Order: sequence, then C-alpha cells, then structure tokens
Amino acid sequence: MAGGTETKAAEGELKRAVEDLQRTFQVYCEANDERLADIETRASDDVVTGEKLARIDAALDRQKRQLDDLMLKGRRPMREERDELRLRGVSLEHKAAFDAYVRGGGEDGLKGLEQKALSVGSDADGGYLVPEETETAILTRLASVSPIRAIAGLRQVSASVFKKPFSISGPQTGWVGETAARPQTNGPTLAELAFPTMELYAMPAATATLLDDAAVDVDQWIAEEVETAFAEQEGAAFINGDGVNKPRGFLDYPRVDEAMWSWGNIGEVASGAAGAFPATDPADRLIDLVYALKSGYRQNGRFVMNRRTQAAVRKLKDGDGNYIWQPPATANAPATLMSFPVTEAEDMPDIADGAAAIAFGDFRRGYLVVDRTGVRILRDPYSAKPYVLFYTTKRVGGGVQDFDAIKLLNFRA
Repeated sequence: MAGGTETKAAEGELKRAVEDLQRTFQVYCEANDERLADIETRASDDVVTGEKLARIDAALDRQKRQLDDLMLKGRRPMREERDELRLRGVSLEHKAAFDAYVRGGGEDGLKGLEQKALSVGSDADGGYLVPEETETAILTRLASVSPIRAIAGLRQVSASVFKKPFSISGPQTGWVGETAARPQTNGPTLAELAFPTMELYAMPAATATLLDDAAVDVDQWIAEEVETAFAEQEGAAFINGDGVNKPRGFLDYPRVDEAMWSWGNIGEVASGAAGAFPATDPADRLIDLVYALKSGYRQNGRFVMNRRTQAAVRKLKDGDGNYIWQPPATANAPATLMSFPVTEAEDMPDIADGAAAIAFGDFRRGYLVVDRTGVRILRDPYSAKPYVLFYTTKRVGGGVQDFDAIKLLNFRA
C-alpha cells in the first residue's frame, strides 16, 4: 500500500511539473512576442522586456532540470522491486560475500565463489567483480543521466576491442534483356570499425561508521556514488573525446560540408552567419539540417544541443508564426523542436563562429557505446585513513559507427 501511495504521489508531482513548465513557456512566448513587437516599432530591443525574457528563460531551464530530476527519480526501482529481483535472479550468496568484503575486507567468500565461476576475480592489483545487481544498477543510471549513452546504440563485449564490419555500399546491379548475358557484378564494399574499451574509474570514500551501519545498502550506495562521476566523464568523451585513453566523440571526426560528404566524415550544414542564426528566416537552417539526413535515418532523428543553444532556439518561429520549440507534452516525453525530440547535452559547444553547436541524427544507428562486461571494485583502507576508498572501474569505448546517420549545424557564414 505504501509503495502504491508513493507512486501516485510521484506521478502527481511529475504532472504538476509538466503543467508548470507548459505555463511558463506560454508566458515566455508572450514576452518574446512583446520583444519582437518592440523591435518592429522601435527598431531595437526594450531593455525591460529583454530582462523579463531572460528571467523567464532561466525559470524555464530550472523547471526543465527539475522535471528531468523527477523523471530520473521515478525510474529508480523501489526497494520491494529490488528485493524481488534479488530473489528471482541475483546470487544472494555472491551479494553476501561482496557485502562482507566491502564492509570488512573479508575476501575468502569472494575468492571461493569466483574461482568456482572460473573467473579471475582478483590479481596483483586486484579488485573483485561487483554483484550483478550493482552492475546493472550502475549501467541503468548511466543510461538515465548520460545523455548520449541514453540515445546511442549499446553493445556489451567480453574482449578489450570490439570490431564491426560495416557495408558502405551494396553489390552493383543492372538491367538486362531477357536473353542478354549477365555480367558479373562487384561485391559490396566493407569497412572494419574498431572500438577499443578504455578504463573509467571512480573512487568514493566511506567512513567506518557508514560501513558498520547494517541499515545501509552498500550496493546501492556504491551505485549512487559512482553514477555521477561516470556519467560526467562519459558525457564529455562521447561528444568531444579524442580516442586517447577514452572513447572518441562524434565531434572529433573530420567534418566536411554536406555537399562534399564521404564515408569517414561527418556532414555539416552552415548556418549562414558567423556565430549566429541568420537574421532572415533563421528556422530555415534547422530545416536544411533535418533534410540533410536521409529519410531512413530521419524518422528516428533527434536534436542534440546544450542548454544555452536551446535557449536561443526557443525564440525561433516557423513561417506561420508558431514557435518551433515546444515543452514536453507529458511527464515522460522530451522537449521537441520541429516535432523531433531534443536531447540536452551540456558538453556540446556554445553557439560561436565555426562551432558545431547543434547535431541532428539517428544516434542509435550513428554512435555506438561499447561496455566491457563487469564492473570491478578494489577496497583500499590504507591510502586515506580513516576513510576507506573503493576504487571502482569499468571499461567503456565508443565511436561513430555510421557516418551517414549524424549531421551538424556549423555556425559559420
């Protein structure tokens, strides 16, 4: 009964947050219309109206973040659901042995279990595999709070490098007469893509009092401590990473004008103005970006940009005078831009001359995140006494897997 009451309360809170955001956006639209009217009549922005719009814009950002936090909180399983998962599929024996290791450093239980499983749980520098429940919890939270991971393709591997062949072009074909000879056609062109996994670590610290408290769920604590650290590092690498000891971000690949696109490059559309949208028909550049993507990708397309770029886009209208950015219609829906969902990624660049501040594409097909199976933890009670450090590591890689599935809007003339 308590769980049902909590669920209803959370749903009510989400509904109120969505309604508040929609009301604030209506006020924002009215203020921006007033600003545009001032420009038409006075040929300049009214300072008071501009400040009012900036305040409403900041309120929109705050309400959107609050809504995102509520949605993330709602995705976390309740205690009863976690217990049910444990009973159905998770090794309670492994969890108990891991709990003993984390709390007191006892390794005997884990050594025996992982030897029986024919896995090397600890070597000279060591670490033990965390229980399956904790690993799943960490990966679930990363998908929720790391924006690119949440929309990209995902693959779990057991090797250090994942290699994937990709067919750039299919076999050649042709028309022939009924009795004409059938000449041999060329085979498809294949490219081999390699995605090495790199080590990502977090090192939360706990006091002896925390570990001695039997009421503390250590698995849950570790997952919550490392989720933010992992997500921040991943979010930056999946966008801007150079591939050296980290995944390669989609903005690190060579970029060319869409008219000259070829495999291995990311296609760009120019905004038409240095560091800005053009003064005339600015929304048309977003339409150009959308239709630079082939229809097979476009049906699953989404925009990716940071909060400041989204604030600039909120002011744009289509040819009929309608705002092209719209707030979420329901609790679990994203904001939309020209009816396509918007993913907010703070590691995207701001609008500036030569900056690719907006990406559009089918990221599920375009970008691949590779996770090596297993999250490891090494208990260190010596380096930072009186604290106990938990050196938690996972291996992750990433890179573009289909160069035709992602397009960029570059703010250049």
